[in-house]
Amino acid sequence: MTPQDEIDALEWANPENWNGWLGSYRSRRDSRTWVPKRDARPGWTLNFAHSGAWWSLLGLSTVPLAFVLLFLLLRFAR
Repeated sequence: MTPQDEIDALEWANPENWNGWLGSYRSRRDSRTWVPKRDARPGWTLNFAHSGAWWSLLGLSTVPLAFVLLFLLLRFAR
């Protein structure tokens, strides 16, 4: 285990880096953009302390929105 892996694990385990109500994660010392969820449910969440998280969120939002707009355009263009 590298020193950065140890830092990542300690930061992930620190409850101060988690927003309890929303379940969001934020730690500048953690090098990962995507981190495992804190609770027992499977999945990943974004580390909002990194700009890569915001780009990922933008991409994840843009793709479905583009499909909806394309559907509406094709439906009402008739």
